[in-house]
Amino acid sequence: MTPDQDLAGADLNRADLSGANLIGVNLFGVNLFGANLSDADLRGAKLLGANLSSADLLGANLRRANLLGAN
Repeated sequence: MTPDQDLAGADLNRADLSGANLIGVNLFGVNLFGANLSDADLRGAKLLGANLSSADLLGANLRRANLLGAN
């Protein structure tokens, strides 16, 4: 994905995004419940208000990601 990709509000419930390149992607308010984000690159991603409940973030890079209001 490109840094300007906008997935705001998407329903990615239980999606397999393992190893995904999500650098700088807008994930505002996205439903990532139970999603597999292991080893995903989320540097600088905008995860404001995202639902990360039960998501697998093992090995994910969240450097400079905005997680304000995420759960």
